[in-house]
Amino acid sequence: MEKALIIGASGGIGAALGRALDARGVSVTGLSRRDDGLDVTDAASVERVLGALEPGFDTVIVASGILAPEGARPEKSLSEIDADVMARVMAVNAIGPALLLRALPRLLAKGPCKVGVLTARVGSIGDNAMGGWYAYRASKAAANQIVHTAAIEIARKRKEAVVVALHPGTVETAFTAGYPGHRKVTPDQAAANLLSVLEELGPADNGGFFDWAGKAVAW
Repeated sequence: MEKALIIGASGGIGAALGRALDARGVSVTGLSRRDDGLDVTDAASVERVLGALEPGFDTVIVASGILAPEGARPEKSLSEIDADVMARVMAVNAIGPALLLRALPRLLAKGPCKVGVLTARVGSIGDNAMGGWYAYRASKAAANQIVHTAAIEIARKRKEAVVVALHPGTVETAFTAGYPGHRKVTPDQAAANLLSVLEELGPADNGGFFDWAGKAVAW
């Protein structure tokens, strides 16, 4: 049976991904801070929780992340930058994926396997025409670089592995509740979109950055 690992499984998108894969007959392992005590910013926590898993995952999706720490919001201007807030966003959105990716090679299936790390289009430097959101943009840009670099290394030993950054679009979750003006899709639709994109990607796409429709996003 095909095996999938969802990290951030208690969130809106993560939970929807788990449901969608389960409906396809995939054996799904879901991990989260709430249910499993997984703190992606803590190396010992990542090692403990992921170290307890048996290898052989065909699909791994990292769906953890924050827009801003509780009580804060994305910056609208340079004057709003706060060092502690920025450090927390970077820890969750960039260092977290790095620690997770460090633990993944042991867990991947020997043959074809897909790893998708959810980042965001606003992490694109080339696509940034609006400004603002300094910590979130910077954290996602850093995550994109981490994913791209890890993809190169992982593919040296696993030629059939595909490791990519994915932009899920704006999804109706608690994450985006404070932004009613944006066009949003349901978590279930976002999950279907992301899984469709992953299914179509092959080794030639390794290390890429793709949106929910499968289109490449500028770095």
